[in-house]
Amino acid sequence: MSPAALACPASLKGVLAAGDAADALCEGLGAGSVALPVADGGEGTLEVLHAALGGDWRTADVVDAFGRPRRARWLSLADGTAALEAAEAIPLDPRRLDALGASSRGLGELIRAVGSPPRLLVGLGGVATTDGGAGLGLESLPAPTEVLCDVRSPLLDAARLFALQKGASPEQVEELVARLAALDELAPFAELPGAGAAGGLGARFAALGAELVPGADRLLELIGLRGRLRDASFVVTGEGTVDRTTAAGKAPGAVARLAAEAGVRCVVFGGRVVEPVRGAYTVALSGDPSRARQDLVALGRALRELLDPPLGGV
Repeated sequence: MSPAALACPASLKGVLAAGDAADALCEGLGAGSVALPVADGGEGTLEVLHAALGGDWRTADVVDAFGRPRRARWLSLADGTAALEAAEAIPLDPRRLDALGASSRGLGELIRAVGSPPRLLVGLGGVATTDGGAGLGLESLPAPTEVLCDVRSPLLDAARLFALQKGASPEQVEELVARLAALDELAPFAELPGAGAAGGLGARFAALGAELVPGADRLLELIGLRGRLRDASFVVTGEGTVDRTTAAGKAPGAVARLAAEAGVRCVVFGGRVVEPVRGAYTVALSGDPSRARQDLVALGRALRELLDPPLGGV
């Protein structure tokens, strides 16, 4: 049999989860394709870990960013590691955007709920907050902690770059910048790459002794993509919008980079393509969210036609 084609999409936010996108691609690619969805520490990180590594789902009753009751999931991995996703507790909800009022309290509740695991893995991204973790309510972490950051921005950029999408006005952005700058306990970590992840939660975790790491790179390491590429003929990855940020820390850009290093052909798709990814063939889908799954099946079929030898061939 020919080597496998790897379907490694990230989520198409608000449209398709990464796992569903991978399944659609594999439906089109047919026999010989392997689904290996990816993420960067933000939305879908736990699903990606579970798909690759297994583990047991757990739940905890917490509050969201505005104090409303919420049931959040976390994942207990085979080695005892407790894997958490900040967005499980305090997600960005387009139905309520209030950057000034959103609190990280619920994430602190989720961390306390996991008890005392041997290791803690926390994915940051996709949250409603810009409070620098002030609401977390933790004086220490329950275990050695590794934090997967979806961006590598410094602390104050948590407000400058991302607060507008969380509902802040330009005037409120400046207020949030001032609030973050006034958190003296975070000052030693303010310029650390990832400090501005998830509304400044990166800096808070660093202050509590956690290690901040690039989320996409670390997650691809955890799910073993580099090893999978040794037996791959082809890899297809992508996300909702492909632009300059795709190659600057997002999961599809990291996949394309690893594929290039391994000498494996790579296609990057986007529902919308603003800037192609260098070193990979970049293709735009229809851009219609209602057609996303259909588009991915069709893309898989088109790629199957181009493969030489074909998937499933001898």
